[in-house]
Amino acid sequence: MAVPESLSVSQARRITLAAQGFTDPRPGGVIDLRHLRRVLRRLHLIQMDSVNVLQRAHFMPLYSRLGPYPAGLLERAAYRRPRELFEFWGHEASLIRADLQPLFRWRMARAHEFAWGNMRRIAVEQPELVAWVLDEVRERGPITAAEIEHDAPRNSDHWGWNWSVVKQALEWLFYTGQVTAAERTTSFARRYDLPERVLPPAVLAAPTPEPQGAIRALVELSARALGVAAEAELRDYFRLPLQPCRVAVAELAEAGVLRPVTIPGWKSAWLHHEARLPRRVGAATLVSPFDPLIWERARTERLFDMAYRIEIYVPKPQRLFGYYVLPFLLGERFAARVDLKADRRSGELQVPAAWLEPGADPEETATALAAELRRLAGWLGLQTVAVPERGDFAAPLASALASCSVGVP
Repeated sequence: MAVPESLSVSQARRITLAAQGFTDPRPGGVIDLRHLRRVLRRLHLIQMDSVNVLQRAHFMPLYSRLGPYPAGLLERAAYRRPRELFEFWGHEASLIRADLQPLFRWRMARAHEFAWGNMRRIAVEQPELVAWVLDEVRERGPITAAEIEHDAPRNSDHWGWNWSVVKQALEWLFYTGQVTAAERTTSFARRYDLPERVLPPAVLAAPTPEPQGAIRALVELSARALGVAAEAELRDYFRLPLQPCRVAVAELAEAGVLRPVTIPGWKSAWLHHEARLPRRVGAATLVSPFDPLIWERARTERLFDMAYRIEIYVPKPQRLFGYYVLPFLLGERFAARVDLKADRRSGELQVPAAWLEPGADPEETATALAAELRRLAGWLGLQTVAVPERGDFAAPLASALASCSVGVP
């Protein structure tokens, strides 16, 4: 469907959901690497996070778009040859398409500007430690910080180098691209190694674009992934610097890649020239707090009329909705949100709270969400879904869950 120059909020929503892959048909058979690649061609990167109360964050965006898939596919793509993903700072810590690695070399080269204080300080104040750590990776990698902390040389004129400074040195080397992540341990610790022993040869041999050209390419990828977006949202997707991003937007607009559109309630918006406007969206899926669909919370509120904040770091008495709350996407709107926890010892998907979003149909939402919770539990290897404990949607959801057969498919 052709996209007009003026969009309603509903049209902007549908464009966004299509760009993010929520209108793609779910696989009808066995899910394989082809399906994973299809999602990654849309998103370009997946944010990582260590919280494991339900499932590690990087596994969830694929689930939201593909349904239950073999989680080992993502591990294979990220940490087995031939690598299709690599770890770096994209939108926070991220798994990024490996072919995009050259577009981040400007960030590696300017680590002294963008890396945070402790890393920069280690590089300036203790370069000999950084050199020693790099030698250790070269000789012993892949290796974790914990595996070399006790071997770090000591210096009599200070307290000595401990795990924290060794880790900081490794993270500086990681930010500058001198080492990369070869894999993760079961406790989610990085194993560091040299890029030439990890990344595909074709990626390493690819030319390094000049910085403004790389940023322009990343802005175009942001626009493609978002469909329609404000300038700040194009910048946020890959956490790009303000002025170069602004120049890139102007260049892409002049080239016809981006075109301005008006949306009620938006100061300005840019539409990617290949964005499509579907007539409807038939989604029914839970979305992770770290999903790129809802990364930018002000955008989420404008598009979906949903004020969403993750409350992991909020003291329990002050939480409004719960600890690890996932919005439930039904059609083109978020219809509910549920606080979830995987109790792996008991094999139960716990639902500490469930809330209905304003305007959502309670019966339709309860039925669809109950089915989705059963599907999620099955994917996580859990046998049962617990009765929701609190929230204004706990009782209707409990009734819907009770109407299902015992256990999960």
